[in-house]
Amino acid sequence: MKDDQRRDAPGISPGVVVLKKLPAHLPTTTQYLLWQGDAERLIDRALAENRKFELIITSPPYNLGKEYEDRQQMDEYLRWQARIIHKTVGLMSPNASICWEVGNHVENGSIEPLDLLLHRYFEAEGLQLRNRIIWRFGHGLHCQRRFSGRYEVVLWYTNGDDYVFDLDAVRIPSKYPGKKAFKGPNAGHYSSNAKGKNPEDVWDNIPNVKANHVEKTSHPCQFPIGLPERLILALSREGDTVFDPFCGVGSTGAAAALHKRFFWGCDSVPDYIEIARARIDLALAGNLVYRPHDKPLYDYRTSNLSKRPEQP
Repeated sequence: MKDDQRRDAPGISPGVVVLKKLPAHLPTTTQYLLWQGDAERLIDRALAENRKFELIITSPPYNLGKEYEDRQQMDEYLRWQARIIHKTVGLMSPNASICWEVGNHVENGSIEPLDLLLHRYFEAEGLQLRNRIIWRFGHGLHCQRRFSGRYEVVLWYTNGDDYVFDLDAVRIPSKYPGKKAFKGPNAGHYSSNAKGKNPEDVWDNIPNVKANHVEKTSHPCQFPIGLPERLILALSREGDTVFDPFCGVGSTGAAAALHKRFFWGCDSVPDYIEIARARIDLALAGNLVYRPHDKPLYDYRTSNLSKRPEQP
C-alpha cells in the first residue's frame, strides 16, 4: 500500500483481519492482518506469492523457556533463527530495513549475547548493518552473582545504500539548546539544530513494560510501543507496510497504526492475537493509551522514595 492509495479505498479492509487458517491466496487488500499460527507458514506463503514489505521489525523468542516458546538446545535454536532470518530477508523490498531486537540467552548464570551470534546470518544475506542500537532500561531482575542486565540490542540492517531514514521525524530535545558557537563563521549563533538532536544509538528514555506501565498486558516480555514507534517513524513512510513475524500482543502493529502505516503480523498464542487485534483497533480509532517514544523519563530524584529515611 503506497502513499497515493487511500486508506478507505474501495475493497480495502478497514480494520484488523485475523486469519486462523491460511487461504489459498493471501489477501491483497488487507491493510492490517494477523495470522494466528506458526510464523514460518505465513512467511513461506508470502515468499511463494512474492510479497514484499517496506519495513520488518521483530523480537524473536530468546530461547529462555517462556510460556510462549519451547526451549531448545542452543545449536538447534540458532539453526532455526538462521532459517527464519533467511526467509524473512526474502520479504524485504529493495529499499527496506529489517530490525531484529534481541537480548541475552541466559543459562546457569552464564550469558550468550544473541545479537553477536545472529549477526553472521544477516551478513551472509549480504545486508549492511547500519546500527547496533542499545536499548537501555531501568527495571528488571536483580542478579546476585553478576551485574543486573539492563539492556537489549536492536540490529538494524538495510538491503543497500538506498533506504529510508527520516531523522527529523525522531529528533529529541537538545541537551543544551541555548548553547552558541564561540568561534568560526557561526560565532554567536545557536550551535544546535532547532528541531532537536539525533537520538543516537543508545536509547535510554524508553522504559520497559513492567507492572505499572500504561501499556501492560498479560504478555511476560512485552515490547513498549515507543521502541518500534521510533524505528517506524525513521525507517518508513506513511502508507508503507510493516511486518512482524513474532508480533506478540501487537506493539509494532499498534505503532504502525498510530502513524498511518499498515501492518501484518504473526503469533501462535490465541490470547496474544486477540490482544493485538484490540490494541491495533484502538490505535486506528485514536483511543490507544501508550507511552510515546519521545516522552521524557520521570526524574526519580523528585520522589520521596528516592530519599533514605532517617534511622531512629
